Amino acid sequence: MKKIIGVRFKKPGKIYFFDPQGIEIEKNDDVIVETAMGDEIGKVVVVNREIDETKMATPLKKVIRKATKEDLESQKKFKEKEPEALKICKEKIKKYNLDMNLTDVEYRFDGSKILFYFIADGRIDFRDLVKDLASVFKTRIELRQIGVRDEVKRIGGNGVCGRELCCCSFLDNFETVSIKMAKEQGIALNPSKISGNCGRLMCCLKYEQDVYSEKGTRLPKVGAIVKTPSGEGTVEGVEILKELVNVKIKNGDDFSYKKFEAKDIKVIKDSKNDAVNKEEKENLKELQELEKLEKMDSKNKKNDDI
Repeated sequence: MKKIIGVRFKKPGKIYFFDPQGIEIEKNDDVIVETAMGDEIGKVVVVNREIDETKMATPLKKVIRKATKEDLESQKKFKEKEPEALKICKEKIKKYNLDMNLTDVEYRFDGSKILFYFIADGRIDFRDLVKDLASVFKTRIELRQIGVRDEVKRIGGNGVCGRELCCCSFLDNFETVSIKMAKEQGIALNPSKISGNCGRLMCCLKYEQDVYSEKGTRLPKVGAIVKTPSGEGTVEGVEILKELVNVKIKNGDDFSYKKFEAKDIKVIKDSKNDAVNKEEKENLKELQELEKLEKMDSKNKKNDDI
């Protein structure tokens, strides 16, 4: 078994695990660790955890040392320079007439690199911009393209539920969200209802999707012909989580509506009815555009480092 610690670089943010190399580390300590982008300062949020070394896919990066008072002061000093760096970069973007929206800037704690975050609809050739910035700041420059979801995560805010946005409080990674999820969960295809602050489909559509998918395989669709303890009928509605089926049963010239547990009915002829009304069709077009944009965000999210 190998001892590991969990480090977070931003709140909210993903927790990364490192090898403490025998250094005595406590929760909330600031440490300097090796990363793919160089040495960084992070805060320890997980301690005293062990993992089977044989189950590790790749070797862990190492903790270099605890951060000193000088390290933290250096981090604070460069943090204070970020607004000016943001202003200069925006002026340079205007100078080169680049179609990109600069959203944030971040200095490494020791000033060895500056990261500029931006949003753009496609690939941007910013080589001249990077060279210009490097000549101004005399350090390594990285321009990182992010999606609108990442931008909202950095800005923060509250959702329609009234709580802090999931991406700002606990979500580590963005998972793909699709229109199909909303349809399977019986949610109205209304962009204003199922779009988040970022203008993309809400992340929370993903939370219960596995349950809906699993239960949906055991339930008939609306329009299916089923046999019930009260006779044959047509499925008018389904309460997926409760596994209840609302059936319209014909009694002579009249109809009655009854609810049955899914286990008490038998499907005679299932339905492939996925029809949507005129309003939903219009909404569907808008939602499909959101889906396309989300895929583009993922495709365009690339890094350039000099």
